[in-house]
Amino acid sequence: MKVEILAVGTELLLGNIVNTNAQYIATRLADLGIDVYHQAVVGDNSERLLKAYEQAFERADLVITTGGLGPTKDDITKEVAFDYFGKTAILHEDILKTIEEYFKKINKDMVESNKKQAYFPEDAIILNNKVGTAPGCIIESNNKILIVLPGPPKEMKPMFEDCVVPYLMKYQDGVLASKVLRVIGVGESATAEIIEDIIDTGKNPTVATYAKDNEVTIRLTSKAKTEDDAFELIKPVEEEIKKRLGIAVYAEGDVSLEDTVGKILIENNLTISTAESCTGGLLASKLINYPGISSVFKEGAITYSNDSKIKRLKVKKETLEKFGAVSSQVAAEMAEGIAKVTNSNIGLSTTGIAGPSGGSLEKPVGLVYIGLYIKGEVRTKELHLTGDRQRIRNTAVIRAIDWLRIELLRKQ
Repeated sequence: MKVEILAVGTELLLGNIVNTNAQYIATRLADLGIDVYHQAVVGDNSERLLKAYEQAFERADLVITTGGLGPTKDDITKEVAFDYFGKTAILHEDILKTIEEYFKKINKDMVESNKKQAYFPEDAIILNNKVGTAPGCIIESNNKILIVLPGPPKEMKPMFEDCVVPYLMKYQDGVLASKVLRVIGVGESATAEIIEDIIDTGKNPTVATYAKDNEVTIRLTSKAKTEDDAFELIKPVEEEIKKRLGIAVYAEGDVSLEDTVGKILIENNLTISTAESCTGGLLASKLINYPGISSVFKEGAITYSNDSKIKRLKVKKETLEKFGAVSSQVAAEMAEGIAKVTNSNIGLSTTGIAGPSGGSLEKPVGLVYIGLYIKGEVRTKELHLTGDRQRIRNTAVIRAIDWLRIELLRKQ
């Protein structure tokens, strides 16, 4: 089966929005053993869109579109598709009712133009939208298939997983199973090098690495007669990868780093508080993403000034004067101070120079110290980070949480 991905939206052509949908769909199709032969982007123009459909179906058996399913006049993706296939759209009362209920749920009035989103050909397979108002659809005609999906990733992804993947499975010979390993502290190129032979020789399961947001994911995909058989094929390869990467593999599946750390803290009934300077609350914000963390997370303090470090955390004035706010000594006293004043088992601190100004030869922009206090023992870590202010701050937070994870595992 030859597949083409067609993204619709003038904002994509202008560069106002990055086309992450195409990357996601192409990756997931590869997981399913389906090849993408072409990708295209077209603006919100009916003539050009019709031409894009004609060209796409000359090249492909299946075309997947994203975008252009909204209620406004320039949302024309499905209407032009219906014209291309010679289909007449009718109002689907059940779909309209679902849209009306969505607006009631968010306590807003539905405008008349939203009715447009409930029009589909009678023989179309309609795809439910769990988080928005725009349903998608599948049209089968003359041995060609069109799958129409919404543009916002938060709407497109669940629709693809819940509706499109099961639909495409009927074109598979056997059952596909996938498992994702999440890796941190080792870059994509280093990860790929460590498991290079596994990637190169992997046929069933296949192994692929992807880099995103300071971490790497490894996807293992196998094919067998049953799902259980497919996961059995994955198991020995997964074990070998974990053996090689060790503690860098922090989770499986759709689990974040803060989920992993939050779970460890709660299971061991370890209380924690944070003290932040350069990260300005990002560390606490990240940790409290995990549901239930309130049972162990006591306090997050943003002690940006020297005065606040002294008053709130009991950092010694002499330490600040001798070593400066950005130092391992201050990071240590911050971590110990927040732990003691809040009566927490763990104190985690950050202090550094996020830039763009404020750096020097001795203490350049990107220098960050992390302090970690656990049950009477205090340690520090020195980081030299690159990027803009936000990147430095975000990376510092991730490195701090990962260091906490490693230390917690070592003490178990």
